[in-house]
This record gives sequence, C-alpha cells and structure tokens, in this order.
Amino acid sequence: MTVVTKKVWTDEELMRIKHEGKVELVDGEVILMTPAGAEQGAISMDLATRLNNFVRRHKLGRVFDAQTGFRPYGNMRAPDISFVRKERLPERLPKGFLRVPPDLAVEVFAPDEKIADYEDKVAEYLSWGVRLIWLVDPNTRTVTVVRANGERQVLGEKDVLTGEDVVPGFKIRVKKIFE
Repeated sequence: MTVVTKKVWTDEELMRIKHEGKVELVDGEVILMTPAGAEQGAISMDLATRLNNFVRRHKLGRVFDAQTGFRPYGNMRAPDISFVRKERLPERLPKGFLRVPPDLAVEVFAPDEKIADYEDKVAEYLSWGVRLIWLVDPNTRTVTVVRANGERQVLGEKDVLTGEDVVPGFKIRVKKIFE
C-alpha cells in the first residue's frame, strides 16, 4: 500500500516561492500561474483602478491586486481584483496573506479561458462566504455576476455592472470595461 502525503505549506514558504506570476495553493498543491497577457492585464488594471478610486473616495474598505493572497482556510487564492469592507479588515494590514475572504472577488479571463475553467474557484469562493464574484470575459465581452446564494447573471456590453450591496453605489457600463 502506498501512502501519499501532501505537503502542508506555511504562509512564509508560499511567500518565498520565486515565480514571475501569481501562485495559489489548492488542496496542498502549489499552482504556478503565468503572468497575464496585455489585454487581460490592461482590463484588470483599469477595472481595479476604477473600483479602487470609488472605494477610497467613499472610505468603504480596501481593493487588492492579483498578487494578494487570501487564506481564510486551508487553500490560498489570489483573485485578479478583490475588495474587503473596512469593518472586516484588521487594524493594520498583515505582511502575509489575509485570513478573511474578500467580499468581492474578480477574475479576468485569459484568451484561452472560459467559465468552466473557474467553476471550482467560484465554488470555493462561495464556500468561503464571498458575497459577490465578477467573472470578466474579454472573449465574449461579458461579465458573469455570481451572488452569494449562487445565483448567476450574465451582463453584456449594454448592461451596467454594479457593486450591489457589497460595494454600494459603484457602477460601470460593461462596454467600458473592454475599451
């Protein structure tokens, strides 16, 4: 009989991995992710900038980039963009990973990715208590909104994406995300 044991990674070990791109920890396995392509990176940065400006102006909390790890439980994930309400943040941000799940997690698809590639991650985010997920697909120029109850809504270019009750008051026309 062969017994396979998975390595238990500490935050410190994960933070020392030398890799150009982000890293996630899923079921004991370190997943090395390639750097974003230009389109994906530009869309992510523009949306993060708009969201961050709104959040800072209204003192709602903090927006984090794709390099920020969240490890509220065993796995560590790094959404492309994330938001945590101020009342859920520690007084001082840790040097390591955040131990609270984000309130909003945003994933921007690479050219060869589709919704099916994110089902496990979406399920995990929902199990963590993430209240709102935006899946941004430059290929179809749509945003799939996933709510805490699992309800999904696909928004096209003519629709308006809102922060709902998670980032109250934030809104952007979907078309603007892809310009």
